[in-house]
Amino acid sequence: MVIVTLMALALPSITAIAGPATTAEASTTYVCKLSNKEKKAKAWIAKRESGGNYRARNGRYYGKYQLTISMLKGDYSKANQEKTADRYAHTRYGSWTKAKVHWRGYHWF
Repeated sequence: MVIVTLMALALPSITAIAGPATTAEASTTYVCKLSNKEKKAKAWIAKRESGGNYRARNGRYYGKYQLTISMLKGDYSKANQEKTADRYAHTRYGSWTKAKVHWRGYHWF
C-alpha cells in the first residue's frame, strides 16, 4: 500500500488554474490501493495523456489524466486528480488495465 501526502491548493476559480496564486492550503492524503499491474497501466495512460503533468490543459480537459474540469469539481490538487481518475477508470472500464486496452484502440480513455 502506498500513502501519498500532498499539499492541496484551493483555487478561487478555473481561470486561476494556470496562475501561481492560491487562496488557501490544506493537507490532503490519498491512499492508492492498486496492484502493481494496475499502477503500471495507470502510469502508462498518464504518460500518454499529459506526460505525467498535473497542470496539463487541453480545452476542457485538465491534469495528469486529462479529466474534464467538471469531474474535478474545483479541486485541482494532485490527490483529487488521483482519486477521481481511479474512480473514473473503475466505473467506466472496471480496471486500469482495461482502460489501457481502450486507450490503445482509441487513443483516449
